[in-house]
Parts: sequence; C-alpha cells; structure tokens
Amino acid sequence: MSQTRPRREGSDFAWAPVATILLVTFLGTVNNNIVNVPMAQILRDLDVPLGEGALVVSSWTLTMAVLLPLGGWVGDRIGRRRLFVLSVAALGLAAAGAALAPNLAVLVTFRVLQGAASAGITPTVMALIADLVGPAHRARAVGYWATANGFGIAVGPPLGGLLSTWFGWRSIFWPTAVLAVVAVVMTLRLIPADAGRPQPLEWRGAVSLALGVGLLLSSWTAVPSLGVGSPAVLVLAAGGVLAFAVFALVIRRQATPFLPPSLLLNRTYLVSNTAAFCQMFCLGATLFAVPLYLTGTAGQSAPVAGALVFALPAAMTLLAPLSGRTTRRWGSTATIRAGLLLLGAAQVLLGVLLVAGAGRGADLVAVLLLAGLGVSGVQTPAAHDATVAAGRIGAGLGLFSVFRFAGSTCGAAWVAVVLSAHGSFGLLFAGCATMAALALAVSLSARRTEVAPAALPDDAATSLEPVLQGGVRAPEGASEAQ
Repeated sequence: MSQTRPRREGSDFAWAPVATILLVTFLGTVNNNIVNVPMAQILRDLDVPLGEGALVVSSWTLTMAVLLPLGGWVGDRIGRRRLFVLSVAALGLAAAGAALAPNLAVLVTFRVLQGAASAGITPTVMALIADLVGPAHRARAVGYWATANGFGIAVGPPLGGLLSTWFGWRSIFWPTAVLAVVAVVMTLRLIPADAGRPQPLEWRGAVSLALGVGLLLSSWTAVPSLGVGSPAVLVLAAGGVLAFAVFALVIRRQATPFLPPSLLLNRTYLVSNTAAFCQMFCLGATLFAVPLYLTGTAGQSAPVAGALVFALPAAMTLLAPLSGRTTRRWGSTATIRAGLLLLGAAQVLLGVLLVAGAGRGADLVAVLLLAGLGVSGVQTPAAHDATVAAGRIGAGLGLFSVFRFAGSTCGAAWVAVVLSAHGSFGLLFAGCATMAALALAVSLSARRTEVAPAALPDDAATSLEPVLQGGVRAPEGASEAQ
C-alpha cells in the first residue's frame, strides 16, 4: 500500500529525487525542439512537402498544450509518482515508435503520443518539486529545474543536427527511448510513492478549457499562412473565446470545479502566469527571428548563426541557479520585475541592432546574453510562485504550463506574421518589448500578491491533511510577496 510522501522541511536537500526530476525535464524539453534542424532530412526521406511536414513539430506542441491541465488532474487522481512513471515510459515508447515510423502519418501519430506523455510530465514535475522540497529550498530546486529546461532548449537543435548528420534523422529519437528507461528506474527507486485522492473529473470544465486552449492556439498559428481575416482563423478564434466563456460559467456553478475560481483570481497566480506567457513569447520570437536574420539579411552560415544564438539559452542555463538565490533573497516579485525590465531592454536593443544591420558578432551576443539574464530572472520565480499558489491542485500547475507553451507558440507565430507582411525586425521586437512591458504592468498593479495555496474542496482537504500539515506556504520571514 502506497504511503503519502513526507515533506523534506529540514536542512538537507534531496539531491537524488531532484536529479531524477531534472533528467525528465531535460528529456521533455529536448523532444520539443530536437526535430527542427533535421526537418529537411525528414521531408526528403518521407517525400512530403513542408506544409505537411510541419505537423511533426506542431502536433507535439498542440497536443501537450491542450492536455496539460488534464494531466495535472490525473496526477492528483492516481498519484503523482504513478503518472510520472507512466508518462515517462510512454514518452520513451513513443520515441522508439517515431524512430521506426515508415511514413508521415505514423510519425505524426507518435509525436502526438509524445505530446500527450509530456502533458503528464510537466505539471507533475512542478508538483513533485513542491512535495519533495520544503519551502526553505523550493526556490533553489525551481532554479535547478529552470537550468535543466534551459539546457534542453540549448542543446536540442545542435544535438538533432549532429545525430541526423552522423546517423540519419531517425537516430534523434533513440536517446530519449534509452534515457526514459533510466528515468523510470530512478523514479521507482528514488521518489517515494504517494496516494492519489478520490477527486471526480468535472468533465464540462475540463473539456471547455481544453477546447479553448486548442482553438485559440490553432487560430493564432494559422494566421501566418491564412491571414488575420481568414474565415477559418476567425471561426477558430471565436470558438476558443466561446469555449473559455463556457468554462468560466461552469466553474462558478460546480461544487467541485475542474479549477477553483479562487485560484484563477489569486493575484500571485495571475502575475506568475502573465509573466511566464510574456517571457516565453519573447523567448520564442527571439530564437526564431534572430537565426532568420543571421542566415538571411546578415548572410551568416547556419553553424555560425547557431553559435551566436546559443548565447541566449546558455545564459538561461547558467544563470538559473542565481535566479533561485535571488528569489530567496529579494523575493519573487522583485526578481520577476527585474527580469522583465532586462528582457524588455534586450528586445528594444535587438530591434535597434537588426534594423541598423549591426547585429553580426559581439554586439549581438551581448544583447542575447542580456535577454538570457532577463528570461532566467522571470522563469524561476514565476514557476516558484505558481507552484506555491496552486498548492496541491495539479490542474492549476498544468494551466501554468499552458501559459508557458502558449507564449512560445504565439511568439513564433508573431515572427511569421510580421516578417511575412512587413519584413520589419523593428516592428517585430517592438511587439516583444510591449509584451514584456505588459507583464511588468500587471506585476506592478498587484501591490501585494498572495502566496497562500488555493483552497481545495472539503473532501480533498481532509484526505490531504497529513500532507498539508505545515504544508505549502512561504517560509517565515520570506518575501515572495512584495
């Protein structure tokens, strides 16, 4: 019989369980972008056009984004470690299937399965950190999570390029298949089992939220090819807005809603989600637009462009632990605001450099390092505060991840829209700077944000009483809320 895992409130840091979580975080991030560089090989080998081959990338992202809140709920229902193990195993099996796919349809099917598995992993990672690491060390653990996330972003494209060059594009999936086995064994040995709770699925809220996310993201990603005024884009956008309206009505009327309104109105949670969305918007746009500029306008080779752009994810990776320490010392809100200021300044400077045609070497690297510093300043404290605010509500952690991935998707689509219609890098990065300013304004408008976890239904709170004794709270004297 499984027992609820104890919280680690002492001075010891649980390195082994956290290392397992970081390994799986890295696997999930790498699977998102490892297919980008070998895409030409995939299209050529499977004899498909770019329009159809793009499904190899978009199918993973859309599936994951739609299922993230549901993945968080499943973790609550059956137990976090159980879902974690099942999801990692499914990720590895789907990677093996993708490596052996005989045609595009099968490859896309396995990419969908990888996205579904990642939807079970991402919110569970945040929940496990909250469960395994006490408040005194949580910001530190989230900083290491951000490091693993940044490392996956950094090495995914070059790793995909090297493996596909040496062994063919199918080889890019095999490391995930092998490391997934290692991660499953580590999880079973190092992470204690936990009991799920008998929480019924409020399907109206779950379905309407999933539809809203899927339809709005689909409408935005369709804009570059179909245009803003396309009937298909407008219908998808209207359907998404309608689905979110239904979701808002449903959760207000249900005794045990899929997501409690108290969480959605929690200012800490709102600030964290807004900051994460805008930060990922800027990151997605920058990592898409700068290589286009370097290989196009600047006439740089692909290897040189990749080396220059590497400065941003490298800065994210190396500075994430520093952001964790800053969060503990200054508080989350102050760290987020400083990160947004740096990120917004970097977006303005990128626009100036690229419009002037000067961003080709050390000057561009310096600005990208500044952008990486800004991203790390937002990512760690936003994830920390969302984890604190959501508490034991897995669907809430899943929705936070939706905001992150939606921001990245929208940022990449923004690049395609602006460059296709205007070809203006100045307008492009002015839009990114505006997003950073918007997040900063939301943060400043919340004079004092709550850090208490959202309320659970009465039955859930009773079943979790042993866990919540001295549970998800800010450490005494800490200043997560400024």
